[in-house]
Amino acid sequence: MARVIDLAGLAGAYATRLFAEEGHEVIRIESPGGDGLRRLPPFLGEKQDLEHNAYHQFLNAGKRSLALNLDSPAGQKIFLELLSQSDALVADHALPLEDPFLFEANPQLVVTKIQDQESELCAVARSGLMSLTGQPGQAPAILGAHVPSLAVGIYVAVATAAALLTRKRTGKGSIATVSVHEALESFVEQAMVEYSFSGTITERRGSKGAITAVSGALPCKNGHWVISQIHRPGRWTKFMDWVQDPELMSDPSLAQEENQHKRRDFIMDRLDTWAKGFTNTELVEEAQRRHFPASPVSTPLDLIDDPQLIARGFLKEIDHPEFGRIKFPVGAIASVLKTQLPAAPRLGEHNMQILTQLGYTADDRQTLISAGAI
Repeated sequence: MARVIDLAGLAGAYATRLFAEEGHEVIRIESPGGDGLRRLPPFLGEKQDLEHNAYHQFLNAGKRSLALNLDSPAGQKIFLELLSQSDALVADHALPLEDPFLFEANPQLVVTKIQDQESELCAVARSGLMSLTGQPGQAPAILGAHVPSLAVGIYVAVATAAALLTRKRTGKGSIATVSVHEALESFVEQAMVEYSFSGTITERRGSKGAITAVSGALPCKNGHWVISQIHRPGRWTKFMDWVQDPELMSDPSLAQEENQHKRRDFIMDRLDTWAKGFTNTELVEEAQRRHFPASPVSTPLDLIDDPQLIARGFLKEIDHPEFGRIKFPVGAIASVLKTQLPAAPRLGEHNMQILTQLGYTADDRQTLISAGAI
């Protein structure tokens, strides 16, 4: 198993959490006053302090915490000693020491740097991704729940894992760089290719699908559901047997896929009216019975009680030292490998343990505290 040093914000912290899920040792380095991730709302319970932040509890689960002042010479010395016994470093801001010092400490070190850091909202806008979201002719929509940063984190994890595999073959360390802009722009590649080849500009479709004519999110009695009808010979007739809309049934030309695409907005408007008479469960169950792809638009509240997620082990009830018994997403990798992630660490919780492993005595630790290094 590898030892990974985490010196990153939200995206990098998610990347290193994936390593923790896989069973690797992850040490998160923070300033003695705590880093920005601990201050990011929302907070759990009534306490708004460094130990009750929701993102810290999720992203840093399974890690060890080392509170270290990297601006002090003593803190930098400890940092290099730790790197000498580590495999990878993930960082998204200026490191306290230049690269030659890192590789002098450990020639086999893998360093992953996250570049082009800026406001998450600005990064999404600059990437072009925001131009694809929202209703036609209206302002772009904004993705919630820090999804863009988590997407970048996956690229960071892949880059780090690839560099570690290369090191296994060559025996040499390396620097891997991940651009936030390029990671997000990768989700716009298809639209870029379409324009390059045909001059077609991908337009926002709002809640309506862009590939098949009968597809999109529709309102119903208790929220929304999604239908995605794949065109095959005879499928339209079977679909009308279910929907029984007189205006759609009166036009036999709609059985042809080409005509469905020409009138897809009209079709979806008719289905919008029809679906409001049912709950999403009724619609999805009947669609599945008739072999039409459909799904409810799940909310986090729906997912926290999802029996499928619980059965797969993605969502578990854990005994949290601060919050008691709570449901917690252990993650896709951890659920497959049956990894048991400990709760996120308290700030500096593992200082004594890590420093002892590096050879520091109790007297040494007291000196470091007095010097403001830890």
